[in-house]
Amino acid sequence: MRISNWPLAAGLAAGVALDALAGDPRRGHPVAAFGRAASALEARDYADSRPRGAAHAAACVLAVAAPAALLQRRTRGRPLLRLTAVAATAWAVTGARSLRQEAERAEAALTRNDLPAAREILPSLCGRDPSGLGAKEMSRAVIESVAENTSDAVVAPLLWGAVGGLPGLVAYRAINTLDAMVGHRSPRYQRFGWASARLDDAANWLPARLTALLTIACAPPPHPQPQREPQAWRAWRRYGGRHPSPNAGQCEAAFAGALGVRLGGVNVYHGVAEPRPELGDGRAPEPADIGRAIRLCRAVTVAATVAATGLAVAVAAVKEGACAER
Repeated sequence: MRISNWPLAAGLAAGVALDALAGDPRRGHPVAAFGRAASALEARDYADSRPRGAAHAAACVLAVAAPAALLQRRTRGRPLLRLTAVAATAWAVTGARSLRQEAERAEAALTRNDLPAAREILPSLCGRDPSGLGAKEMSRAVIESVAENTSDAVVAPLLWGAVGGLPGLVAYRAINTLDAMVGHRSPRYQRFGWASARLDDAANWLPARLTALLTIACAPPPHPQPQREPQAWRAWRRYGGRHPSPNAGQCEAAFAGALGVRLGGVNVYHGVAEPRPELGDGRAPEPADIGRAIRLCRAVTVAATVAATGLAVAVAAVKEGACAER
C-alpha cells in the first residue's frame, strides 16, 4: 500500500475507536457549536420561503466544508497530520457510543419497570411524545432509534468520509444536523426546512441501504435452525419501502427482521398522531430486545468501519490511477 493511500483509512478507524473509548466530547462539542451558529444565522435569514431555506442550508454546509477542504489540501503529503485530522473529525461526527449508552439507560429503566425514568430518557433518542407510552411502545421507540441512528451516526459519516475525506465527514454531519434542526415538518419549517430535509434524504439514501445490508450480514442466525431466506433479508425486501421516510424504513425493517420483532405503529409528535406501517413479521418488542439491538448496532459499527477503510483505500487508488494516466 502506498503511503498516500492509508492516512484516511487509518484515520476513520482511529476516529471510531476514539468514539468507542471516550464517547462524545463533554465540552465544546463541534457539532453543538455548529448548531449554535446555524441557529444564530437562522435568526437573521429566516423567511417562510423555500429559496431562503435553501440558501440557509447551503451557507451552513459550505461554512464547514470549505475549511475542511482547505485542511485536507494543507495535509496533502503529510500522512501523520492527515491521519490525526481525520481521526479527530471522525470522532466528532460519529456517535455510536452515545447512541448505545442512551439506549442502555432506557433498557435499564424499562427492565426495572421505571416508566417515568424511561420517559425522561426517550427524548434523547427520538422526538416522539413519551407521555402516553407503555413499556412495549417505548421499547419499540428505542429500537427504531437505534436502527435509524446506526445509519445516521455511524454508517453515513463513515461512508461519506471514505468517499470525500474531511469535507465529506463534516458536510454530512452538517446536513444531518440541519435536518434535525429545521427539516422536521411544522408550520415554521414547512418551507424553510424543505431544502434541508431533501438534502438529508439524498445524503442518507445510500448509507441507509448499506446499513440494511450490513444489518443482514451481522444478524444472528434464527433459531431453532437457519432459514433458507434470512429473516432480516426478507423483512428488508418486504417492508423497507413502506415507511414514509425514504431511508428510515430501510434500517428499521432490517433490524426488525434481524431481531424477530415487529416495529412501526402510531407515533405522537407534538400532540399529532402519525401512523407508521408495521415493519416485520415478529412479535411486539420488549425491553430485553433493546440489548439485542445494541449488540447488533455494535456489530454493524465494526462492519461499517471495515467497509469504510477498504473503500477509502480503493477510492484513493482509483484517483491515483486516474492521475497517472493523464
